[in-house]
Amino acid sequence: MKLTRKLVLAKAKASDLDSVKKLNCWGCNLTDICIFSQIPNIEVLTLSVNSICSLSPLAGCLSLCELYLRRNMIPSLSELSHLRPLTRLKVLWLAENPCCGSDSNQYRMTVLRCLPRLQKLDNQVVTEEEVTLALVEGEEVTTPPTPVQTQVSSNGLTDAETENDPLNYNMEETNKIREQLGMKPLSRDKFPSLSSPSARETKTVVKKSHTLEAVLLLLRDLDEEELHVVHTAAQNRLQTYTLHSETLTDSLQTQKTADVQL
Repeated sequence: MKLTRKLVLAKAKASDLDSVKKLNCWGCNLTDICIFSQIPNIEVLTLSVNSICSLSPLAGCLSLCELYLRRNMIPSLSELSHLRPLTRLKVLWLAENPCCGSDSNQYRMTVLRCLPRLQKLDNQVVTEEEVTLALVEGEEVTTPPTPVQTQVSSNGLTDAETENDPLNYNMEETNKIREQLGMKPLSRDKFPSLSSPSARETKTVVKKSHTLEAVLLLLRDLDEEELHVVHTAAQNRLQTYTLHSETLTDSLQTQKTADVQL
């Protein structure tokens, strides 16, 4: 069953989707929740006891604080990658899904490694010790593959063409990084054509952003002494760039002087 706009408004007793902040769809036999791409302000969401397989429609619900998904059909913990941008998510109930497996400890460690900001998982309080241990014992969660379809998307391309479109890839990667840094995502029209030089530069910048993203995420776990070490290393690196720039300028000036004398 597909969750529709009409059903959402009726259950939330709201006049429009933007005003929906709490929604309870327990036991509604839902399989399709794509409507949540149009409900950006949802804060508390109950979807337990349904037949939901994908969490990708929730990736844009940046205000989500509590999410209840007990007894659904989530096939793999890779679906949690769609929840990474949700920096306000503190409560998650995922138990009794196929993705939980038979090893409850490994399951919990993997979820907490992927979503270390959680304060409660499956109705159990998350401790700082658990989060620290999860970084070592938890498995890395990767983004699940997007199924290739032939339907025409909103940008005029088929889904298969969109998936292979370098511009779309750059846009998704950039917006994922912006969301993790607390920045608003950019729309497609903000990205230049790939045939232009600036687009090629953008592609290079996106690749470098993976390194920047990793560095910024690591900074959150460093103490004061370790931050001082990073600060010193950054200063030394900047001095290297400055010296290189000054050397290059002097070299160009010398070349100009030689040319004038000739």
